[in-house]
Amino acid sequence: MKHLLSLFVALSSVPALAQRVPLVTPAEKAASASIEPNVLRAHVRFLAHDLLEGRGPGTRGDALGQAYIAAQFEALGLEPAGADGTYFQPFELVSVTGHPQTLSVRAPSGVEELKFHEDFIAVSGVQEAESRLDASELVFVGYGIQAPEYAWDDFKGMDLRGKTLLILNNDPEDDPNLFAGRTRLWYGRWDYKYEQAAKVGAAGAIILHTTASAGYPWQVVQSSWTGEQFELPAASGPRLQVKAWMTEAATRRVVQMAGADLETLIASARSRDFRPVPLGVTVATRFANEVRRRPTANVLAMLPGSDAKWGGEVVLYSAHHDHLGRKEGGKPGEDVIYNGALDNAAGVSGMLAVAKAFRALPQPPRRSILFAAVAAEEQGLLGSQYLAEHPPVPPGRVAANINIDGANIHGRTRDITVIGLGKSNLDGVITALAKTQGRVVKADQLSDRGFFYRSDQFNFARRGIPAAYFGSGMDFVGRPEGWGRQRRETWEAQHYHQPSDELRPEWDWSGAVEDVRLFFLLGAHVARDPELPRWNKGDEFEAARLAALEALKAPRTPPSSEGASK
Repeated sequence: MKHLLSLFVALSSVPALAQRVPLVTPAEKAASASIEPNVLRAHVRFLAHDLLEGRGPGTRGDALGQAYIAAQFEALGLEPAGADGTYFQPFELVSVTGHPQTLSVRAPSGVEELKFHEDFIAVSGVQEAESRLDASELVFVGYGIQAPEYAWDDFKGMDLRGKTLLILNNDPEDDPNLFAGRTRLWYGRWDYKYEQAAKVGAAGAIILHTTASAGYPWQVVQSSWTGEQFELPAASGPRLQVKAWMTEAATRRVVQMAGADLETLIASARSRDFRPVPLGVTVATRFANEVRRRPTANVLAMLPGSDAKWGGEVVLYSAHHDHLGRKEGGKPGEDVIYNGALDNAAGVSGMLAVAKAFRALPQPPRRSILFAAVAAEEQGLLGSQYLAEHPPVPPGRVAANINIDGANIHGRTRDITVIGLGKSNLDGVITALAKTQGRVVKADQLSDRGFFYRSDQFNFARRGIPAAYFGSGMDFVGRPEGWGRQRRETWEAQHYHQPSDELRPEWDWSGAVEDVRLFFLLGAHVARDPELPRWNKGDEFEAARLAALEALKAPRTPPSSEGASK
């Protein structure tokens, strides 16, 4: 009875809270009207222009993009939130350009030289002049996962020091009660797998690529993992010599050289009883690296909150400003610039439009708003990692992160996708806001791709900050069923991380306008809600949030009644 009474009291307080904190104020609704197609299009037109040469990290185009964003922040009257009274948070990247040619596979049956780019892609795992594997034994380690909460350990204590690990992409998905079924978790991401391989002392790691398991075709690996690669300066800890991907066809040949069957190995990896399988073959490669230091920067601006006591807390908007730069080895007359119009000039444009809407309010919101255009996302979420490690305010004072990566450029939808739906109590506000637009919220409609762990909100979530991240809806107004998914799949197959990601006159910005208006209204609501957003109980990031709040070591002071929403 006591528990039932507590539940009744909690539920009965919801209407009162909703009345005290309206979903949308008249001022916010009016300000959201400033978000228009021409505003979004204009920023993309500049940031994705050929003159910026793809905004590769540490390039002149990267610096031009940063300068443009800072100028827009200044024009809006936002305060600098970077270093030394500027809008810039500079940091250094280590650039490593490797030159692998072949991967030699030696078995009792013979030797095969796998071809770089066609059969495999490899990058250096060390920030040194040379990377090498010297007759390193190849061991199949299934999914390469250690997850105590699922009683899962693919390594089983085997000594893997100096070995090269062959690893499946994704995580086991047959059991809906194990690893969230088809929803990809952090355990299914390539960066997790390389990290785990290094922890067990491996010399190299090779991930088996399939379009289904990666969520993108081999050409994306070729474009994203060749040429200059970037990292933050190496901290102490274990490092792989070589990080690689291999095509399914090449992997099948290698496994056959070992006298094994790939399908049988994959099937065995789906069980908790799986044990690593030494394949009886060795791999070898050696290649020189060009190692350089390159400067880049996050671009940060603040709209100070209007409440004297709440102003120290912030709502963080983020969008990455970088892309892939120029394509190496282009043929004469070939387009070699990765313009990154949708990914992610469009996201930066959306964030700038949100900033404009906040400035259109008659007074700033009660909490402060921090805008962060972060660098080097395409190189492994490096700018957001640096920002999360060097935040202008403690993580416990960041109410929420709203990350914008991409845009809907195909028209209005009846739905909007919330990637990570079910992880935090932001879901309720998002659902209510979507309803005011006549739309419904849907969970990630491509949940097997692991999108929550593939953009900048992940680094903030790891520090405990509740994060909202969105994908375009797929139920398009005036279009037949399945049209939206088909457009999405066509884009990924033909334009994702390709030079063809350019601003096009046929793009329909009406859906992007509705989405960006929702992003603005969500942040505005969080900026005046007395309750801080929270991860749902038991979520993977809940403990980090509780630790961040505890680290503040001082109780939050309730806001004054002055400056309430009007």
